Order: sequence, then structure tokens, then C-alpha cells
Amino acid sequence: MKIDQLARAVLEGEPRALARAISVVESGAEGASHLIDLLYPHSGGATTIGVTGAPGAGKSTLVDRLIEGLRAEEKSVAAVAIDPSSPFTGGALLGDRVRMMRHHADDGVFIRSMANRGRFGGLAPTTRSVVHLLDAAGFDVVIVETVGVGQAEVSVAGSTMSTVLVLVPGQGDAIQALKAGVMEVADIFVVNKADREGADRMVSAIESVLQLADPLPDRTPPVLRTCATRGDGIAPLLEALDGHRAWLRKAKRLQDFRIAAAEEELRDALGHHLTDRAIAALDEKEAWIERLASREVALPRLIRVAVRAIRDAPRP
Repeated sequence: MKIDQLARAVLEGEPRALARAISVVESGAEGASHLIDLLYPHSGGATTIGVTGAPGAGKSTLVDRLIEGLRAEEKSVAAVAIDPSSPFTGGALLGDRVRMMRHHADDGVFIRSMANRGRFGGLAPTTRSVVHLLDAAGFDVVIVETVGVGQAEVSVAGSTMSTVLVLVPGQGDAIQALKAGVMEVADIFVVNKADREGADRMVSAIESVLQLADPLPDRTPPVLRTCATRGDGIAPLLEALDGHRAWLRKAKRLQDFRIAAAEEELRDALGHHLTDRAIAALDEKEAWIERLASREVALPRLIRVAVRAIRDAPRP
């Protein structure tokens, strides 16, 4: 199937075409850029939700319950689960998708696993592009579940309208889990596995930290309790997500988010593109790297050499 035909099929909602289009973009195959050019103008209508948190917090089970709740509201849902890369094949370890397989026969649900390919920030290199494809395909809601992240891995906040930070009691000092980074980007806090001892202390700790933070003038992020394995607390979480989306629109912050997200996406894409170009244009790359490793040349000088190499390289 040609790229133009593939794009039309995605817009018509054909699941197989969508799966193939994602594979084209994820692998960087020939035609990937043209495919994004064709589909990107049709995106922008979906509600996007990021679910992030440490490994073992129950993110996948929570996403599974969110899908269930959204389908009860007759909304179509796409979920992108970012999994660790296999050390052998480089592909995704499909643990997250296995947990959501009970939705596989539902035409209103599309689930895709992506390998993070060693990328920091909790997302895969092409996550944003895949979200645009799912958006263009007409899904009402697109959920992005990050690989288990640490305090500084906050890429999901620049990729989705609402960011849900999932925490769990019993994993050490509550305050240690609330340091700068993910704490600052969360729109909604969820204490999952709230039937465990220490859940109330963690809720109180989060609320205390929020009181010390610089608050938005008209909104304080809610702190919710859930027990995803039992389905407890999912309805309030869906209400909180609706409330955050309404606040974005009322406060006219949605366009601000889109502009910031577009700038971050541009910086990220340019960074990778220019890095690849610089390395390709650098004469005697291995020799330069050896000199860098042996302290014969410092990094700023090597960067200047690489920039000149890009400038002087013949135009394609």
C-alpha cells in the first residue's frame, strides 16, 4: 500500500492500516515523514492523558480501568504503553499490553506497545508522532503510559494535556518520592494501592508539599486514592480528568499547552536530526572521539568542529 493510500485508510479508521502506519513511523521506514505530513493536519481533536510513575505503581492496571470507564462513557480510546526495550531484539517487552488484552475484541479500543529504545524521559523516540497518528485516526482519548520513571523524567508532561502521577505507599519515604521533577508536572496525583498501610500518610505528605509549592491562582492539583485492581476510585479520577480539561479551556491554557508542546517537539526533533547530521559530516569521527576520551580535546572544541562540518557539507 502506498503512503497516500495508507494515510487515507488511517483517516477512515481502519485498524490494520493504523497499526501499519505506526510501524512505518516507529521504524523510520521510507515514507514515514510524508505520512506524518499527511496526517498531522487532521490531529488536534483528541484528549491526551499521560500516566507516569515509578515501576510497580500499578500504572498499567490503572490505565486498563481508565479504558473501561471511558468506554462506559462511549468514548473511543487508544493507549500507547511505553515498555523497556528487549536487550536482545530491541523490541518492546509487552508486559503492559498483556494487562490490557481484555479489551482486544473492542473495536473502540486500540492498544499499542512501543519500545523506549533506551531513551530517557519515559517515552520512546517517536511517541509524539504516534500520538498524532492516533489523534488523526479519530480516537476521542489517547492515553500514554510511560515506562517506569524517576524524578527527572518528565517528557510525558510536554506531550499530553493532562499528566497523572501514580504513587504507591510502602516504597520508602513518601517525601523522597515527591522531589522536584515529576512532582512539578503532575496535574493529578493518584495514590494507588490505597488499601495498603501508609496510604493516608502519603496523601497527607503530597498535600503538604502542594501547600508549600507556588500554586496556580485558580487550581490546586487534586490528590486521589485508587485501588486499580478492584476498580476503586476510578470514577473520581475520570471526573478529575474532565475537570482539568475544562479548566484548560476556561483558563485559555489549552493553546498555551499546544504552543509549548510544539516547541518542545521541534527542539527534540531538531536535536536528534542535527546530531545525526553532525556525526555523519564529521571527518575522522573515530579519531576525534579517541582524542576526546584521552583528554586531548575538550567537548566545546569538538562541538565547534562538528558545527563547521555541517556548515561546510555539500547540500543534498
